[in-house]
Amino acid sequence: MTSRPDGSPPPPEWAPEREVTADLAAALIGRRFRELRGAPVERLATGWDNTVFLVGGAWVFRFPRRRIAVPGVEREMAALPVLAPRLPLPVPVPRFAGEPSDDFPWPFWGARMIPGREFAGVRPPEDRRAALAAEVGAFLRALHDPALVRAAGDGLPLDPMGRADPANRAARTPGRLDALAGLGVWERDPAVDEFLAKARGWSVPDGEPVIVHGDLHVRHLLLAPDGRAAGVIDWGDVCLADPAVDLSLAYAGFGGAARAAFLAEYGPVPPDREAAARVLALNLSATLAEYAASTGREALLAETLAGITRAIAP
Repeated sequence: MTSRPDGSPPPPEWAPEREVTADLAAALIGRRFRELRGAPVERLATGWDNTVFLVGGAWVFRFPRRRIAVPGVEREMAALPVLAPRLPLPVPVPRFAGEPSDDFPWPFWGARMIPGREFAGVRPPEDRRAALAAEVGAFLRALHDPALVRAAGDGLPLDPMGRADPANRAARTPGRLDALAGLGVWERDPAVDEFLAKARGWSVPDGEPVIVHGDLHVRHLLLAPDGRAAGVIDWGDVCLADPAVDLSLAYAGFGGAARAAFLAEYGPVPPDREAAARVLALNLSATLAEYAASTGREALLAETLAGITRAIAP
């Protein structure tokens, strides 16, 4: 971490470059979409890249918080209407598209709300995850169908974050783990260190790229009140990549019988793809745990710390 010239620490990675308030969101939406003018606007969620508002109790609007997120917003608007009818779980379908303007320099969009709670917020018991895991496995089998590349792959970049590269992700992870140890929420595990040391010599899995969500983790899977899957959100990293990029959720979010149920629905996963998925599962879990510990998100912290353990477990 590099200090500022005055010696103060830099802002965290998730700090917004532009913070949209509920009042500003209401103004931006009201000026552009007459039918929503005067509708109540309330903050629904925040992440690294977007601030999300519920409008009129029915519509969810996403506003970028950082310039780096803008290409992802544009990909969501282009890809989601094509993907949605081809997938077995609900995904957002942009209905309102806000263009950049003097009052807000970046695009934003709104879609019908998908009711549900984040997987990380619900934290279903381990012995009740199998049905959910099977639904996610079936969803990813459909998303990773090579035929979908021909239907919806135009314009999508090829793994721009390098998430299918296990050596890349292994090199990025120790710093995250050091941060967790420094925050006092995690103790170093020799098994994790050994796993990461081996992963530095692994290669990107063989195979043709498919369409992937790109950032499929425990905040982006929504659950219904009965614990089943309600939808998949936050598609700003949708791209072409090896399926390992999304299969990371099988290793971070599920273990034992639940993981077996996932794989039974998804299909066989070659060893090199499993290895890459496990490395990314560890990396994403550590990254989200650092974010959760630093922002006071206790449920997310508990789930992602458990994800570190699951990622390397048989």
